[in-house]
Amino acid sequence: MTAPATDDEPASTPTSTASARRDLPAGVSLPAIESAARVLSGVVRRTRVVRAGGLDAGLGMPVWLKCEHEQHTGSFKLRGAYHRVACADPDERARGVVAASAGNHAQGVAYAAAAFGVPATIFVPAGANPVKIARTRGLGARVEQVPGGVEAALAAAAEFAAAGGRLLVHPFDDPAVIAGQGTIGLELLDQVPDLRTVVVGVGGGGLLSGIAVALRARRPEVRVIGVQSVLSPAFAAALRQPTSTVDGPAVDVPVLDVPVLGRSCRRPTLPRSPASAMGRRTIADGMAVREPGRLTLALARSLVDDVVTVDEAAFWSAMVWLRRSGLVVEPAGAAPLAALLRHGGLARGSTVAVLSGGNIDPAVDARVRALAGSAQVPSADPVEGDLVPGDLVSGDLVPSDPVSSDPVRTTGVASPPGMAGSRCP
Repeated sequence: MTAPATDDEPASTPTSTASARRDLPAGVSLPAIESAARVLSGVVRRTRVVRAGGLDAGLGMPVWLKCEHEQHTGSFKLRGAYHRVACADPDERARGVVAASAGNHAQGVAYAAAAFGVPATIFVPAGANPVKIARTRGLGARVEQVPGGVEAALAAAAEFAAAGGRLLVHPFDDPAVIAGQGTIGLELLDQVPDLRTVVVGVGGGGLLSGIAVALRARRPEVRVIGVQSVLSPAFAAALRQPTSTVDGPAVDVPVLDVPVLGRSCRRPTLPRSPASAMGRRTIADGMAVREPGRLTLALARSLVDDVVTVDEAAFWSAMVWLRRSGLVVEPAGAAPLAALLRHGGLARGSTVAVLSGGNIDPAVDARVRALAGSAQVPSADPVEGDLVPGDLVSGDLVPSDPVSSDPVRTTGVASPPGMAGSRCP
């Protein structure tokens, strides 16, 4: 199914869609995603797709942006979170909903809990994005900050949920969550009929694997590419190893040497252990996950073509490009565009970059706004804050057919419905 790698694209992970469809775990299938779409109808927005006209000339093919940053709660995460809560046992749900998140999943769970009239408790890593925390509390959830990163928050959430018989909504490694995220894939097939490539940011892999399940079932020739920060490459490293462990010897990633808007680049070798890269924090906090999900990784190995990494400066370049186009997108949400700016060979045929979130940290937002009015981008070290000259492409967006997407809406948290939401059939 996957074409052999050429000089114009990175080597792809071999896949077998026939065997993958047979071996998909229960609850992760095209029928499950289609069912999720029915549950989510009238709850989530069918977000618009816009043409990134400014990239077409540089890449030599049409590029589209899927605006999930304009979703209720400002992120795609609402899809999976709401679907999981809607499909839960009513008694378990009534005892309360629990989640762990760096912020976007937290808002999705809080929104869903409010829609069903049940309490929500969210465990977030200490130092999480204050905008996301404030918006989560604004939706009525109790927020507990936990030192030690996302993994520590997950452990605290699991313990709290088990102690009270509450519903734990995992941020990515859950069939119902993955099915909810996969509804984006169904929308893309309607909105971009000649779709050939989809580029998706990756943290734990729920969005990537959900979209891959939908696309492989309906249009197996469509390429699915994931993107991570080089400072948080756990999923990319695990995908290239024969087992699910992410520790071990260095992983040599094939060199990518292709034209990228007039220049060439190399894909870096991944570190010995993804944890070692976490000594420096990526600006893309929404995808800073140290270990991929077992379920999402298994799906990706069967269905995803590749996962690439990008440097930190690429996130800034992408956010500035988008801001000049009138789109406010957080670092993790801008990852697909960052990959296209760095690795132009990823785009083949009509290509969609999924802009997954727009809940941007105020300090980051201020820097992006300033840079959007100048000819500079930050260096690869956002902590230092040094600025170096950058060569950015001006944004030029062409709206999609208004019939195929909702009207334009500003990013932000919408109030949940005042009545119980849709439930699984």
